[in-house]
Order: sequence, then C-alpha cells, then structure tokens
Amino acid sequence: MASLDPAPAIDDAADRPTVRLAPGRHKRVRAGHPWAYSNEIAMTPEAKALPPGAIVRLEDSAGGALGAATFNPRPLISARILTSDPDAAIDRRFLSRRIATALALRERLFEAPCYRLAWSEADGLPGLVLDRYGDVAAAQLNTAGMDRLAEELAEALFETAGLRSIVFRNDTVARALEGLPSEISHAGAPVGAPVEIVENGARFAVDPAAGQKTGWFYDHRENRARVAALARDMDVLDAYSYVGGFGIQAAGAGARSVLCLDRSQPALELAADSAKRNGVAGVCEFLRGDVFRTLEEFLRDGRSFDIVVCDPPAFVKSKKDLASGLKGYRKLIRLAAGCVRPGGFLFAASCSHHVDAGQFAEAVRGALRSLRRGGRVLHRGGAGPDHPIHPYLPESAYLKAMLLQLD
Repeated sequence: MASLDPAPAIDDAADRPTVRLAPGRHKRVRAGHPWAYSNEIAMTPEAKALPPGAIVRLEDSAGGALGAATFNPRPLISARILTSDPDAAIDRRFLSRRIATALALRERLFEAPCYRLAWSEADGLPGLVLDRYGDVAAAQLNTAGMDRLAEELAEALFETAGLRSIVFRNDTVARALEGLPSEISHAGAPVGAPVEIVENGARFAVDPAAGQKTGWFYDHRENRARVAALARDMDVLDAYSYVGGFGIQAAGAGARSVLCLDRSQPALELAADSAKRNGVAGVCEFLRGDVFRTLEEFLRDGRSFDIVVCDPPAFVKSKKDLASGLKGYRKLIRLAAGCVRPGGFLFAASCSHHVDAGQFAEAVRGALRSLRRGGRVLHRGGAGPDHPIHPYLPESAYLKAMLLQLD
C-alpha cells in the first residue's frame, strides 16, 4: 500500500454520537451481523435528528460497545457497522487499509486488473460497489454513510489502487431509499468511452458511464467460462445478452453460431464492437427484441439451439414481488428450455436476492415439468470470488445459477 500522509478524521471519535439498540435486540449484531434495522434501534429524538450517514458509536441497551457504524434513521437498514472498534478513526487511512486488503485479494485471484474491487460489507466497505476496468473504476455509493465518505474514498482509491479515473454511478434505486439524489459524476481524468476489459481471454468494450449499473457484470466470469467450454460446434442463444459476455466468449471457444438477444440497442452495438475485437463478428448475430416475445416466436417457428443462456435482470425487487417474480422465472425458463435441442444445454440465472437458491431451483424444475422434459444439473453456483459472501450476511449471496443438460 502506498504511504499516506496523516489525514484528519471525518468525525471526532471522542465526540462521536451514540446510538443504542432497544433492549434485547443486540444478539444478532453481537454475533457478527453487520446491520441494525430501524425497529431494533432506540429511535430517540436525538437519534432521529442525526444527519443521514453520520458516523456513530453503536451500543447495546446497556451501553456495551458494538462498533463504529454509519447511521441513517430513514431506511429499514439504519446502522451499518464499519468496524468493531467504536473509537476507530474513520478517515482516508481507514478507507485505504480496507481498499488495500480488497486489492490484494483480487490481485491474487486475477492477472488482469479487471474485477469487482470492492463488494460492500464483504470487503468492510458497506454501501460501496466498485468495479475496476484497468485504471478506470465505476463506483456506486448506495448508502448515505458511503456517500458522506465519497471525497476521502476517491483520494484513497487514487493513492492505493493507482486509478486514473472514477465514475460515480450514483443512479441506483437503493439511493432513493436513503434519501440521496440520483446522479452520475466522476473524479480524476475524463473517461473515454468505451473502455476495454479482458475476461477469460476475451476483450470487451464497456461503457462505465452509460451502461447498465457499473457497465459490466463480473459476477458471471466463471459461469461464462463454463458455458464457453461446451460451445464448440454449437448454435448458441444468449438471451438478455447485454454486451455479449456469454455469447462472444462462446463464439471465441468455437461456437458455430451465436445470437445475442437484448432490448437495448446501445448494448447490442457494444456487443458488435466486442465481436470485432475478438475476431468473431462473422459468427455472431445481434437481435433487438423483448426476450419473452422473441422466445415465443422461436417456439412457434420451431427455431432451436444447442445452448440457451438466460440471464435476466432481477424479477423480484422486494419481498412483496416474490410470488409474481417466481412465476415470471418459471415462464421464462419454460420458454428458454423449449428452445433447447435434445441433448443441449440450458444456463439459467437469477440475481434477485429475495429469491433463495431452493426457490430458484424449484422454478427451474417447475418449468421442466410443464414441458415434460428431463435432464441433469451439471452445476449450481453463484458469483465469482471477486463477489465474496459476508459470512453473517446471506443477502450478499444474491446470484443463483444453474447449468443443465436437457433430454
């Protein structure tokens, strides 16, 4: 880690405000969970008056220290623990140490500087999502606490990770829950779009300022390699292809043909650019359309594929959407599986953290039952190792993926 000059604390630990949990509500946090919910906190008038994102000393009802946390009385998740040391200085040096630890792990895992550099609570930086594209990074500051730390975070990233530019993709739904504005900004040098990344040996054009979320989805790195390993001499459909991550890697692995299907024309244009970068433009076709409607048309027309990849956006954004979302997954997977040739392969995924692995697997089984098709599960998994799971936070295991061979 680079040597840092002393930096002032963002708050004064000696005068740090105290927020206490209600009686009997400390056990989960004491056991290691990094969140305290609003209904677990003694919401005194003083606590409610604290500015969103304030750094507080979190205590149990008897005054026992639980740690230093960022606090926002507005959302359901009101306190997010930064450290178990209630008197720790929360400053640029603190952030740099956390970034250096996260960076050391990724540099051990990957050769190219293309990865999720920080994954919120799992990397001790609650509310931060940070994807790296060489010397450019795209950051989401999803909580008032992390938003409050934005300036110090940028300085720590420039010094510790050697970045040239940071795009702040602060346009997420999560920010609205925190009472934060939706905006896109940047720090450092201007970012020329697109930037190029390398994944599994393939080159991709990525737009961190205007693409979906942070511009790329590193979580499927290992799943893309797994599908590509099956693709030689196969006809492949990459549904919800975005910028062609699955399809172009399959083409590079020797697929006979690849169809990338997405409703976003800018995403498909980036996918076409990436196909040229990898010398597979002659194998790839790009179709703009609604996936449900297009799959129904393929079924009516008898069009089928050896491999169908189906990686949709989240269908379940809140618990109240669970029943309808699971119904949507079953329908989508039924349509996708119906387009798989006998002996072919289906890859299906869900990024809805409100859907657990068992519920998603049952949606897949239900879809296959409706088609009277058998098969075998070749792999069940989630995100790659640059998306580590916090051991006490099952919500961080959001991605579910299944690879099947169908009879």
